[in-house]
Amino acid sequence: MFDADVASNRLGIELITATGGAAVARMRITAEMVNGHRIAHGGFVFLLADTAFALACNSHGPVTVAAGGEITFIRPAHEGDLLLARATERTRYGRSGIYDVTVTREDGEVVAEFRGHSRALRPGANRADGSAPQECRPTGDRG
Repeated sequence: MFDADVASNRLGIELITATGGAAVARMRITAEMVNGHRIAHGGFVFLLADTAFALACNSHGPVTVAAGGEITFIRPAHEGDLLLARATERTRYGRSGIYDVTVTREDGEVVAEFRGHSRALRPGANRADGSAPQECRPTGDRG
């Protein structure tokens, strides 16, 4: 699944781990990701959190999509910061789930808190391109 995520891969997001309803992903804030205040644009922080959420809720196997998500920005991130997004499953019920994602800087300082709501597609459903889902695999250490 992650290998086919063009947006996340083009932004340099790396999968660290994804298993059993949890996932960790990371991304370095580049010059292209800062806004007019010279802080990370919130959309990029949201995208990192959303990617970790997607990896966590798809780690169980069934194709799962976002039903909704919200974020609270706690502190700004700056160019050069390495952000880590840690997603944790809170509950799954039927085909739905709730996941929390904490985005921190490398030093552990919290940047944002995200909550995502997932919905698993019906059993046997394929991706929009007709392909079957694949397991999430770490991309390795790319620095």
